[in-house]
Amino acid sequence: MPTDALTQYIEQERPRAKSLIVTVYGDALLPYGGACWLGELIDLVAPLGLNERMTRTAVFRLVQDGTLEAERIGRRSRYTLTRRGRRQFDSAQARIYASGPPARDGRWTFIILPDALAPGQRDSLDQRLGWQGFARLSPGLLGAARGDATQIAQDTLDDLSLTDDCAVFSAEATAANGLLSLAARAWPLEEIAADYSAFVKHFQPVLQDADQLVAESAFVARILLIHAYRRTLLRDPALPDDLLPEDWPGTKARALARDLYHHLSQATDQYLRANLEIEMPAQNSIIRFG
Repeated sequence: MPTDALTQYIEQERPRAKSLIVTVYGDALLPYGGACWLGELIDLVAPLGLNERMTRTAVFRLVQDGTLEAERIGRRSRYTLTRRGRRQFDSAQARIYASGPPARDGRWTFIILPDALAPGQRDSLDQRLGWQGFARLSPGLLGAARGDATQIAQDTLDDLSLTDDCAVFSAEATAANGLLSLAARAWPLEEIAADYSAFVKHFQPVLQDADQLVAESAFVARILLIHAYRRTLLRDPALPDDLLPEDWPGTKARALARDLYHHLSQATDQYLRANLEIEMPAQNSIIRFG
């Protein structure tokens, strides 16, 4: 069973079924093909507080939004990531499991939006690109403090069929004047910092007992760890240090996520081998958090 700290986290945060299943696919299933029988998934997520009805409803919604697709084999259904879902997952995974913050070259990525863009299209762009550090700098301009985000921007525009309507380019800031106040206005840095601090408060006690957790408890701990970390990290714009508040808690949160993940991985992989019809190597060859 989960530790007291994990039980408290579930009771306080009440993670949504759909979001938890996304985490399970990304952390537990994607490294080994990204597919799972529905019955297996129902049993797998039960220790996370999801009953069969909740799991079936969440999977149905993930199929509806194009993240998962179903394959019917006899009387069983097997769910796997779609091509679009896989691309979104890969993009997120690169940030979640990175050993450090993204490399910065002083450049920014911008997307110019036309005035005629429909409100629904603007909302979709804001949501999808917000996970990659973009923010709305003005009604017709999205920006990220990363020069390597041009491909991410282009892929997102392709997915939303907006390639011909928007322009993507990168530029270098010629002076630091105004960037600090721009960052404070564009991104909710205080809110993100508070979420990182809450993450550390929840999961620091789990680290103390991590080596004693076995099988199911280790799996629950690792899924909740990545679920909580992902929620904040993918809202973090990964700004340069000189644009962040002092004592930025994201640094401590990343170190905690890395250390706790490593402590939980062996027992979690044993649990997955025992509960899934998938071929897994004797030792996990997936390198995460460096």
